[in-house]
Amino acid sequence: MKNIKSYIDEHKDRFLNELIELLKIPSISADSAYKNDVLRTAEIIKISLEKAGCDSVEICETEGYPIVYGEKIIDSNLPTVLVYGHYDVQPPDPMDLWDSPPFEPVIKKTDIHPEGAIFARGSCDDKGQMYMHVKALEFMTSTNQLPCNVKFMIEGEEEVGSKSLSGFVKKNQEKLKNDVILISDTGMIAKDVPSITTGLRGLSYVEVEVTGPNRDLHSGLYGGAVANPINILTKMIASLHDGNNHITIPGFYDKVENLSKEERAEMAKAPFSLEDYKKSLDIDAVYGEEGYTTNERNSIRPTLDVNGIWGGYTGEGAKTVIASKAYAKISMRLVPNQDWEEITQLFKSHFEGIAPKGVTVKVTPHHGGQGYVTPINSLGYKAAAKAYTDTFGKTPIPQRSGGSIPIVSLFEQELKSKTILMGFGLDSDAIHSPNEHFGIWNYLKGIETIPLFYKYFTEMSK
Repeated sequence: MKNIKSYIDEHKDRFLNELIELLKIPSISADSAYKNDVLRTAEIIKISLEKAGCDSVEICETEGYPIVYGEKIIDSNLPTVLVYGHYDVQPPDPMDLWDSPPFEPVIKKTDIHPEGAIFARGSCDDKGQMYMHVKALEFMTSTNQLPCNVKFMIEGEEEVGSKSLSGFVKKNQEKLKNDVILISDTGMIAKDVPSITTGLRGLSYVEVEVTGPNRDLHSGLYGGAVANPINILTKMIASLHDGNNHITIPGFYDKVENLSKEERAEMAKAPFSLEDYKKSLDIDAVYGEEGYTTNERNSIRPTLDVNGIWGGYTGEGAKTVIASKAYAKISMRLVPNQDWEEITQLFKSHFEGIAPKGVTVKVTPHHGGQGYVTPINSLGYKAAAKAYTDTFGKTPIPQRSGGSIPIVSLFEQELKSKTILMGFGLDSDAIHSPNEHFGIWNYLKGIETIPLFYKYFTEMSK
């Protein structure tokens, strides 16, 4: 019987070429100009799942972009694994910071990826990691080694808040019924330090608008006499943190889970070099909430960050103007127990309340989701740990992530099953940033490891 390593060796070039073709399509869900590209990507995913061995694949229409659903049911008495992923990608801006066009994939060697990495938008988040599961299924079906049932749910709106997914899940609970959910939309500590994500932060995303005079004004004639919305907005944003980088919104920390010294000590065992971290980002110092380490700040603590700010004249040359309006997009990463809707309301009340006279403030909530923690004593976690141990030769480290996958808590609420986060990306892969990439080694290692999860989960479930 053919093993997974020899199968990968035999089909490696095809696996890479198929992913590269998928990455060429600009499936940007946030920009309606790319609607046809998003829809075309869904069609390609459908075809890929059919070729990989799914007996039934359908494109399920929603109010937004469709969800691709596929399944391979071999025995209703066996466990069922539900694989979730997404085929949409982030916008590539700013374009001038890419070393190569974001939708013209190229393979380049790097210090971390001497064997090469695929540089393209969506290579790691999430087309590359999602496609690992398609190829893993292909191996299991083509070699008659699929040990249990499998279902796929691949959506096209993850990067805009999974707007249609909640309704789809609630309406299709029987269709989506499973024993464990498997997702690869996270990362691991390093190529030689495997890890399994056991926690995700929640998210609250808002847009704020500050309005002053009823039109743009000449800064010479009106400067100093009326409130400047841009000046006001920057002051309001600055006030959201105190001198210790603690968020100043009343009630913000009321439900924050404070980890024990013992739990923090366990987290600290994960390999981490602060000097390498700073060097990789070309910074001379880290920055964040007082009293916490870098790895704690970006995983177990909540944050508030400005993701975009604009107003007035930003073109070439000078234009002496006081803008009528100023805007900002703000995201808050939340920890378990913080309710994203409650936090959104706390932000809205506080931000509108601190506005000085002379301006009006509007806060528009966009999307959000709850945080999530998965226990390390579950069958799913144990099966994943055994799979990683086989392919990496060492036991993976449980790790909380700073990122958010809002639908994970929805899955547990509606489908009553745990999610296992088997990510193979690295922090250095620049997801959401220019020059996003995914190591070829990581891509193939994912395809090698995933079938073992199926094997061990099925064995442990007996």
